[in-house]
Amino acid sequence: MSRQPVTLKRIHAQRLREVYRSAGWPYQDVVEIDLLAAGLLERVTTDSGHAVVRLTDAGVQHLASATQGNRKARSAHENLVDKVVESMLRDGRIAWTGLSLRAKVPGADAENIHWKMCQPDVFSIRNSSRHDYLEPVVHEIKVSRSDLLGDLKRPEKRAAYLDVGGQCWYVLGCDCSGHPIAKPNEIPVECGVMVFQNNQFEVTRMAPKRSVSQLPFLVWMELAKATPRRRSDLENPQVALTMD
Repeated sequence: MSRQPVTLKRIHAQRLREVYRSAGWPYQDVVEIDLLAAGLLERVTTDSGHAVVRLTDAGVQHLASATQGNRKARSAHENLVDKVVESMLRDGRIAWTGLSLRAKVPGADAENIHWKMCQPDVFSIRNSSRHDYLEPVVHEIKVSRSDLLGDLKRPEKRAAYLDVGGQCWYVLGCDCSGHPIAKPNEIPVECGVMVFQNNQFEVTRMAPKRSVSQLPFLVWMELAKATPRRRSDLENPQVALTMD
C-alpha cells in the first residue's frame, strides 16, 4: 500500500520555525507526525539520553521557501502600515501595531457610556517620561475604497480611536490608477487625512488635537504587554507564519 504524500500547510511551517528556535522538545502531535513523515523533521537522541527533534536539510529548505513566500504575499495594507511605523520612528516616537485597546464610547446621551475594544493599525506616543507630553496618536490605514466606505459607517469605531488617542488620522492609499481612494471631504472632520502617493505622505487635512493629560491605566497595561516596533523589524521584515 503506497503512502499518501503529506499536504503541508502554514501550521507546518510555523512548527518548523518553533523547532528551529527551540531546543527541539517533541510535541508528539499530528503536526509533528506529518513533518516526520515528510522528512522535514528527524528524531535524535542527545548525549544525556533525551529524545528531541530537529530540522533536516529538507526542513530548512522548506522553512526558507515558506518565509520567502510570505514576504512576497505581504499585502498593500501591511506595507503601508510599515510605512507609517517607519515615519513615527523617524519622528522619535514609540509605535505599536496589533494592539487591542479598551475605549470609552458615548451612547445616545451623555450619561450612556459603554466600553468598546478597538484595534488601531498604528498606535504611537512620544518618547517622554511625562504623562502630559505623550501625545498618543492613532493611524487607521485604508488601501481599499470599499473597506474605507464600510469603516466610515461605524462611528463607534472612530469614537473609540478618539478616546485612546489625542489625534486620529486616516491614511489613504491609491487605486490602480494612482489616485487616492477618497477625497478629504469624505472623511469625518474629527479625523485628519493623509495620502501615501509617489512614495511619500501628503497631509491633506490636519487632525484636530485633543489634550491628553495621561494615558488610561488599561492602555498602559496593554502597552506593557506588547512589543513596540523597531527599525530592525522594518529593515528585515519577518511575517509571522500562522494557521490557515
